[in-house]
Amino acid sequence: NMKASSPQLLVEFGDESLRTEPISDFQTNPNFPESIYLLIVLSWGLQYMPTQEAYALPLVVKVVDIWLFGQRTVVGQANIDFLQPYFCDPWAQDYVPPQLPKLSVMKQEGFLGQLYKKFFFKSSTTKDAYEHEVDWWSKLFWAIGDEHKSPKYKYKDYHTLKVYDCELEAVPAFQGLQDFCETFKLYQEQPKLDSPVIGEFKGLFRIYPFPENPEAPKPPHQFVVWPEKENFPQLCLVRVYMVRAINLQPQDYNGLCDSYVILKLGKTELGNRDKYQPNTLDPIFGQMFEFTCNIPLEKDLEIQLFDFDLFSPDDKIGTTVIDLENRLLSGFGARCGLSKSYCQSGPFKWRDQLPPSYLLELHAKRKGLPPPLFNPEDDSIIYNEKIFKLMHFEPDPPTVPGLGPKKERLALYLLHTQGLVPEHVETRTLYSDSQPGIDQGKVQMWVDIFPKKVGPPGPRVDISPRKPKRYELRCIIWQTSHVDLVDSSLSGQKSSDIYVKGWLYGLEEDMQKTDIHYHSLAGEGNFNWRFIFTMDYLAAERVCIHSQKEYIWSLDPTSTKFPPRLIIQVWDNDIFSPDDFLDSGVLELDLSDMPFPARHAYQCSITVMNPDPKWPSFLQHKSFSLFKKKTVTGWWPCQVLDEGKWRLSGKVKMTLEILSEKEALIKPAGRGQSEPNQYPTLHPPLRAENTLLWLRLPVLNFCHALCKRYRYKIIAFVVILLIALLLFNFIYSAPHYLAMKWIKPDLRLYPPVKIVNIITPLNSSNANSSFLQTSNRNLTDHGLKL
Repeated sequence: NMKASSPQLLVEFGDESLRTEPISDFQTNPNFPESIYLLIVLSWGLQYMPTQEAYALPLVVKVVDIWLFGQRTVVGQANIDFLQPYFCDPWAQDYVPPQLPKLSVMKQEGFLGQLYKKFFFKSSTTKDAYEHEVDWWSKLFWAIGDEHKSPKYKYKDYHTLKVYDCELEAVPAFQGLQDFCETFKLYQEQPKLDSPVIGEFKGLFRIYPFPENPEAPKPPHQFVVWPEKENFPQLCLVRVYMVRAINLQPQDYNGLCDSYVILKLGKTELGNRDKYQPNTLDPIFGQMFEFTCNIPLEKDLEIQLFDFDLFSPDDKIGTTVIDLENRLLSGFGARCGLSKSYCQSGPFKWRDQLPPSYLLELHAKRKGLPPPLFNPEDDSIIYNEKIFKLMHFEPDPPTVPGLGPKKERLALYLLHTQGLVPEHVETRTLYSDSQPGIDQGKVQMWVDIFPKKVGPPGPRVDISPRKPKRYELRCIIWQTSHVDLVDSSLSGQKSSDIYVKGWLYGLEEDMQKTDIHYHSLAGEGNFNWRFIFTMDYLAAERVCIHSQKEYIWSLDPTSTKFPPRLIIQVWDNDIFSPDDFLDSGVLELDLSDMPFPARHAYQCSITVMNPDPKWPSFLQHKSFSLFKKKTVTGWWPCQVLDEGKWRLSGKVKMTLEILSEKEALIKPAGRGQSEPNQYPTLHPPLRAENTLLWLRLPVLNFCHALCKRYRYKIIAFVVILLIALLLFNFIYSAPHYLAMKWIKPDLRLYPPVKIVNIITPLNSSNANSSFLQTSNRNLTDHGLKL
């Protein structure tokens, strides 16, 4: 950061000092020509040096710039007052001196090329079964325990990551990522509390006793000389994954902010002001930024969050800075975190440049250990004079889709035992210059660094925000049964004019209702009516998303999430008063986890919605997701809370069908019974005639009430009347029959007489005269005259 032409380092300890060679090409290579220097303090041996901070002499590091004609100027210095961390015993057996990170690749460039083609360029036409169900966000929610936002997946233990609630440098296990090289802030010659930082010096110190006798054996060196090729800057590909921000400081009058991200690395600036997240303090970015830089010339990655303003200049929310050089040189492997599993395909594909076996070999070289030996016969590795078998890490052979070969999996298990940085998401605090030291919010992110000379970079990780899909829910109300009746007539007869309302939770403005089934005397209603609802459903989180402007003057809509819940209510229609809500008509169905309906009305009970948890599992009603089953038909119970208990008070027969936006266009259907009336075609229901119902209704009510209230009395009266008529007829006819029975007259004394009435026309003729004569003779034979 300093404006220097040819700087050199001056190290002072008491009366002794050490001066390094100046850096001739500081603008292109800020590394010193020699990396290791030895300063012998003759008058201060370790046995006489005070170790307490109050009495120890400080170690002063100065950066001196050499100008033309030999002029020297101190441009910055750092005072190291506490030296205790730098004391060491080089003769200790368990002491491991810091070593260089092995970032260089083998000379056989074809070897890495073959590895890269083998593991990353392998084309696969088959898709994993879980590709459309899980994504990178599932790994994040599994890690933080947010189960309702991630699908249930039995292999999730193989794909978890670590979420740190602080910066990666603040994790105690990683020693601030300064295990190889420590960073010292440089200030003015007389630093104060508010002095600005003018630069940085990166180096490391070791303080140990040195024998005064020249003939005594010298202690072993504590540092390894850098190869000459390592002095040059390394060309790297840097990928910055911005996940989300948490608890940002409000910047607008509504108590929210419209945040967006700007990244700066060297002279490169990335970010899009138009991609701001409106009206939220917890924005989800889901963006990946890619840089190409020379480290250490471009090592400070600056992440800034701004608040979008339409008319005034944008406000800076906060800033955080990441030292990429520390991550590249650290022995903890912070340049790319180790994934939990080694997969060659799928959404959790291995993203490092090198496979785990080669990373394990580099780690062994760094520690000065022999390279690991893999035995394919028993799936074991000999590492650090120990044998590790795959069965020790995988007792049960996993069947995870896309899992890599056994050698790489075993090497990855060993790497995770070495304390390296795992696949992670770090949480960095944002600070503002206008309010120094005050937390302005936090941002969750991670950084991957890929040196160009190691090989091609790994695949990108897709962290784009989850987007909902448009669905259409079609609900056909066929009929109702056993609905409680609320209206009473003058005769005491109960009835209701039933109709059904329906809407989706959170979308009450799109409420729909059926036509009216008038004068239901038994709680039954026929409708054949179709509801159509449109919703944006996020399958991974099982929620619906609705975007709407809170106010007319709002620039951007605010998104809300709510469960995909269908609400059905039964109402009673009133003409001269507000409609009555029937307590018997409440039904709520979670479309992502709903119970199976009953086939028939008599099988429908309240246990469908409220099963007893004490029942055994085989008696529990199973649930399903309508988004997977697509369509279902049956009876569901309506229920009401009565005195703290749910009771059954009605039943509804429905058909529920979920269609994607494309399927809805292919199979169009209208609401209610309107056109296009298809899929299926709904005909008007068969109901009683309603013509002049207002005139016939009193008579019908009277007849129905009379029949219902006095039917037994009427039946008894009819029976008694019939018996009385029979008795009267018997009494009236009994004397005649008794007299005839007692007298017994001789019917032979009274022959039967046949009387014939003949009607003739008034104008007689010859034919009529012959007919009369013939008839007279016949009557004379019987003693009669005409």
